[in-house]
Amino acid sequence: MPDTLPGDSHVHSEWSWDTSAGDMVGTCARAVEIGLPAVAFTEHLDFNHWLATPESLEVSPHYLPFTGDDLVVRPPVFDARAYLAAIDDCRERFPGLRILSGLEIGEPHLNPDAVAGILSAGPFDRVLGSLHCLPMAGGHTSPPVLLEQVKPGELVRRYLAEVPSVVAASDAFAVFAHIDYAIRFWPADVAPFEAADFEPEFRHALRALADSDRTLEVNTRLPLDPQIVGWWREEGGRTVSFGSDAHLPSALARGFREAAHMVEAHGFRPGREAHDFWTR
Repeated sequence: MPDTLPGDSHVHSEWSWDTSAGDMVGTCARAVEIGLPAVAFTEHLDFNHWLATPESLEVSPHYLPFTGDDLVVRPPVFDARAYLAAIDDCRERFPGLRILSGLEIGEPHLNPDAVAGILSAGPFDRVLGSLHCLPMAGGHTSPPVLLEQVKPGELVRRYLAEVPSVVAASDAFAVFAHIDYAIRFWPADVAPFEAADFEPEFRHALRALADSDRTLEVNTRLPLDPQIVGWWREEGGRTVSFGSDAHLPSALARGFREAAHMVEAHGFRPGREAHDFWTR
């Protein structure tokens, strides 16, 4: 087990539209405090719009300021140049900390030209692809809305079935974030989630990622089931990254020691630098 923590490759600050309490400078200070060697500020980039419901907005109240009377969530424009200037400022303030620029692109396959326009303002060191919304009649919607219509197992299957479409239609990202995102919304009043019940679906999604030479993120906001990392290796996955998905400094690198131990047990090892992907 490495003595130092892996770099945190999935962090948000005030430059993410859903993170009003985020703090880039405070997060850097927290990284220094806990001995984290590297941090990547992968701010939300969303061009997709999606349908909410009153009930789903209770689950995700941070969407309320960006939701119209038609219950459509419309994320604001991302100011790439101002964000990159803030990155440069933090690099000057914290010279001993490796600070990476980055983006977390929601549904990158749906708006490739808009995504390319933002990336051209770079450089962006760490680009994640995410799937936060799924297709529905007339547009897209979030997992909490779909759970008003389908059972939890069906939601997970729909989510995993969509992953290969994202991979096939976009080459804008290197890392696929939180492949278990839909599980965050698994209801507490039903039988617990069991990854083994969805092994074929996970393997299909993981194979698509591996075949495209992407990196699988081990996201610690919800501890990733170790079986999924095992399937990743078996399906040909070669690299993993670690991400806390922190939206506040206090959540930085949360659960990283346990996650690193689990990943190492599946045969992955650190790269030469703290911010490098782990490889097998």
